[in-house]
Amino acid sequence: MFAAILDYFRSTSPVELVAVALALAYLLLAIAASAWCWPLAFASSAIYICVFTGAHLYMDAALNLFFAAMAGYGWYQWRHGGRGRGELPIARAPLRVHLAAIVVIAALTLVFGQLLGRYTNQAWPHVDSFIAWASVVTTWLAARKYIDNWPYWIAIDAVAMPVYLNRGLRVTALLFGLYVLLAFAGWLSWQRLRQRQEVLA
Repeated sequence: MFAAILDYFRSTSPVELVAVALALAYLLLAIAASAWCWPLAFASSAIYICVFTGAHLYMDAALNLFFAAMAGYGWYQWRHGGRGRGELPIARAPLRVHLAAIVVIAALTLVFGQLLGRYTNQAWPHVDSFIAWASVVTTWLAARKYIDNWPYWIAIDAVAMPVYLNRGLRVTALLFGLYVLLAFAGWLSWQRLRQRQEVLA
């Protein structure tokens, strides 16, 4: 079994492995609600732009360009987005935010899925569009430090796994399987941190 795992990693490009390592480090720091997760998110996203372009997953490449930009926004928000320009607290998203998120994700998935399927050699156009646009919305939820970002990530990561496996990005698919588990851990961690916030408020 160890030999099979070793072969699995040997067949993966070093560039993808670095992106995976940085993405995993980002998520572990995000679970701890540390603003230092955002510089790692920037580095991982910059590398993944190249990886996904090479795999003909253009929406994912564009998504990582957005992630790189949002890393700067998230860094600023988490450090200076709270009252008195202090640290932004963990909060719950209002119902109107969830309704808007669902409508935006559904509409953009449909439109871009159709466009990519017709005009490009995009693999899995509608599924990849869902991953991309749901991730855009969820990254904004995370940058606003809404605890509700975690259930969204669980769904997105579960859908992304078979797409990346199909495109030969095996370590990335494995990473997204791990993301599902870590997103559950993040959800629980942020609930505890939010309770602690309320006690100290």
